[in-house]
Amino acid sequence: MDDPRLASMSPQELRAAMRTLGYETQSDIAKAIGVNRSTVSLWLDGKVGVPRPVAMLLRMLVAAQRRPF
Repeated sequence: MDDPRLASMSPQELRAAMRTLGYETQSDIAKAIGVNRSTVSLWLDGKVGVPRPVAMLLRMLVAAQRRPF
Protein backbone atom coordinates (compact mmCIF):
# COMPACT_ATOMS: atom_id res chain seq x y z
CA MET A 1 0.00 0.00 0.00
CA ASP A 2 1.64 3.20 -1.16
CA ASP A 3 -0.58 5.84 0.40
CA PRO A 4 -0.16 5.95 4.21
CA ARG A 5 -3.52 7.70 4.56
CA LEU A 6 -5.16 4.43 3.53
CA ALA A 7 -3.44 2.34 6.22
CA SER A 8 -4.89 1.32 9.54
CA MET A 9 -4.12 3.48 12.57
CA SER A 10 -1.89 2.66 15.54
CA PRO A 11 -3.19 3.14 19.07
CA GLN A 12 -0.77 6.08 19.46
CA GLU A 13 -2.08 7.77 16.31
CA LEU A 14 -5.66 7.20 17.48
CA ARG A 15 -4.87 8.82 20.85
CA ALA A 16 -3.25 11.79 19.07
CA ALA A 17 -6.27 12.15 16.77
CA MET A 18 -8.60 12.08 19.77
CA ARG A 19 -6.61 14.86 21.45
CA THR A 20 -6.45 16.97 18.30
CA LEU A 21 -10.19 16.61 17.71
CA GLY A 22 -11.07 17.35 21.35
CA TYR A 23 -12.41 13.93 22.32
CA GLU A 24 -11.53 13.39 25.96
CA THR A 25 -13.04 9.94 26.47
CA GLN A 26 -13.53 6.72 24.58
CA SER A 27 -17.28 7.31 24.81
CA ASP A 28 -16.94 10.75 23.21
CA ILE A 29 -15.20 9.49 20.10
CA ALA A 30 -17.34 6.34 19.96
CA LYS A 31 -20.51 8.44 19.81
CA ALA A 32 -19.01 10.76 17.20
CA ILE A 33 -18.11 7.96 14.77
CA GLY A 34 -20.96 5.60 15.58
CA VAL A 35 -19.25 2.69 17.27
CA ASN A 36 -19.43 1.13 20.72
CA ARG A 37 -17.10 2.42 23.43
CA SER A 38 -15.72 -1.09 23.89
CA THR A 39 -14.67 -1.07 20.23
CA VAL A 40 -12.63 2.09 20.81
CA SER A 41 -11.11 0.42 23.87
CA LEU A 42 -10.00 -2.55 21.76
CA TRP A 43 -8.42 -0.17 19.23
CA LEU A 44 -6.60 1.79 21.94
CA ASP A 45 -5.31 -1.43 23.52
CA GLY A 46 -4.05 -2.59 20.13
CA LYS A 47 -6.15 -5.77 20.36
CA VAL A 48 -8.07 -4.92 17.20
CA GLY A 49 -6.89 -2.73 14.36
CA VAL A 50 -8.73 0.48 13.53
CA PRO A 51 -10.62 -0.21 10.30
CA ARG A 52 -9.12 1.63 7.34
CA PRO A 53 -12.28 3.67 6.62
CA VAL A 54 -12.37 4.89 10.23
CA ALA A 55 -8.66 5.69 10.14
CA MET A 56 -9.14 7.61 6.90
CA LEU A 57 -12.09 9.56 8.35
CA LEU A 58 -10.13 10.52 11.47
CA ARG A 59 -7.09 11.57 9.44
CA MET A 60 -9.31 13.75 7.24
CA LEU A 61 -10.91 15.36 10.31
CA VAL A 62 -7.49 16.03 11.85
CA ALA A 63 -6.24 17.56 8.58
CA ALA A 64 -9.35 19.77 8.36
CA GLN A 65 -8.89 20.83 11.99
CA ARG A 66 -5.33 21.96 11.30
CA ARG A 67 -6.18 23.74 8.05
CA PRO A 68 -6.44 27.53 8.35
CA PHE A 69 -9.67 28.96 6.98
